[in-house]
Amino acid sequence: MSIAPNSVPQPLDHLADCGADGDAALILRGQTLSWKDLRTRIARMAAWLAEQVPETGARVATWAAKGELTCLMPLAAARAGLVHVPVNPLLKHAQVRHILQDCSASLLVANSGRLGSVEQGDLPAACKVVEEKELCAVLDGFHGVMGISSADPEDLCAILYTSGSTGRPKGVMLSHANLWLGAVSVAHYLGLRSDDVTLAVLPLSFDYGQNQLLSTWFAGGRVAPLDYLTPRDVIKACARHGVTTLAAVPPLWVQLTEQEWTAEAVAPMRRMTNSGGALTTDLVRDLRRIFPAARLFPMYGLTEAFRSTYLDPDLVDSHPTSMGTAIPFAEILVVDDKGQVANEGELVHCGPLVAEGYWQDPERTAVRFKPAPVASRYGGTAVWSGDTVRREEDGLLYFVGRDDAMIKSAGNRISPQEIEDVALATGLADEAVAFGIADDRLGHAIHLVMRGSGDEDAMRKALRSELPNFMQPAIIRRVDVMPLNANGKIDRARLKEEAE
Repeated sequence: MSIAPNSVPQPLDHLADCGADGDAALILRGQTLSWKDLRTRIARMAAWLAEQVPETGARVATWAAKGELTCLMPLAAARAGLVHVPVNPLLKHAQVRHILQDCSASLLVANSGRLGSVEQGDLPAACKVVEEKELCAVLDGFHGVMGISSADPEDLCAILYTSGSTGRPKGVMLSHANLWLGAVSVAHYLGLRSDDVTLAVLPLSFDYGQNQLLSTWFAGGRVAPLDYLTPRDVIKACARHGVTTLAAVPPLWVQLTEQEWTAEAVAPMRRMTNSGGALTTDLVRDLRRIFPAARLFPMYGLTEAFRSTYLDPDLVDSHPTSMGTAIPFAEILVVDDKGQVANEGELVHCGPLVAEGYWQDPERTAVRFKPAPVASRYGGTAVWSGDTVRREEDGLLYFVGRDDAMIKSAGNRISPQEIEDVALATGLADEAVAFGIADDRLGHAIHLVMRGSGDEDAMRKALRSELPNFMQPAIIRRVDVMPLNANGKIDRARLKEEAE
């Protein structure tokens, strides 16, 4: 596969035309959809959506495990002229309420268990609700079809919600072009082919998780979605489906390398990809031992620009800690405090993968999305990452540090303030500070320091009912007095130092 320098973005639903009719496209529990099936069902779902939500650009949310509806909705919504908002299935009603209210969702598709947790006031007033199984039954008897889209590739296509360093999750606005070119880019540098099988273990609400579908389909391959309970489930699925491509985050790779892999699971593997945190030298060694014939692709990305860099697998052994170089369609500059290109400075991502900003949030958009440096060949708007990196003489990039307080735990980007707000809302704490401490398995382990009348056990019980599992603190510590800095603010750095 090759990419012409003048590759033209297309409406996202054109991905449904990338495979041969009789080949498999989507391997579901109990059935496999061919490419012909995929096209038929996307056309039917798009027509139904257009009937239910006739307003072009309206937001349609999905909140369910991986299945036919959640996998096809990105293309069906795009064809219907709607904006898809995938919601992480692990989130609970407080986070989901914020997302649905923030994007003014017109339609929510969710399974019965998740709908049962929705409380009064969680949904926008005009939001329709459809239970997942009921919708599948409706679509089986629905005869309308909608032809392939002629949308402007610059039109808004999806909103992916991601935590910021402060405040509630913010919605990253992605165009058809963003998602299309992201699929083309990844399919190209991974060398995906029509005979590849991708095991989709990451949540489809993540840009990295959603791209598992889109890049594989661009190459004409097949995807096997999996919601796993244990690492053994992943290994069994690899053997069962002859998986050639597996994407994961470091905590999952750690768990997988601690398992015994069968020959049937290892033999078909052609490539493994990593993002959501850096691989350690020991982890690279373990993956090499288990999969000696597979290619390993370490990657670095930002939801605001999808993906920024990847390391050529041929360089992994000699440069295991490098972020690599820019992916196709991305221009990566290292910029100093004066806005000049430097050997060390802030990573700035320019080019057509840059998102459209944050949904209805001009203030936070202005912080992250700013004019590209003068040196950029693309110009326009760039994403200023807030991450400090170093570029060596050979052109390879290395991560130096993160400027914000974001917690990255088990592959999830978590806002400390979101945890703090929930802790304060319990009434058990008058002050609360959350931060991440380096952890070999998780990337960051979440620590919460609280001052108030409640004790640690009561706080932990309260947080379990309000926050998803991946946002639960590993350590909760109660103090009588919060330390203050010279400006009279809570001294977060000191609290973190005391925990390390």
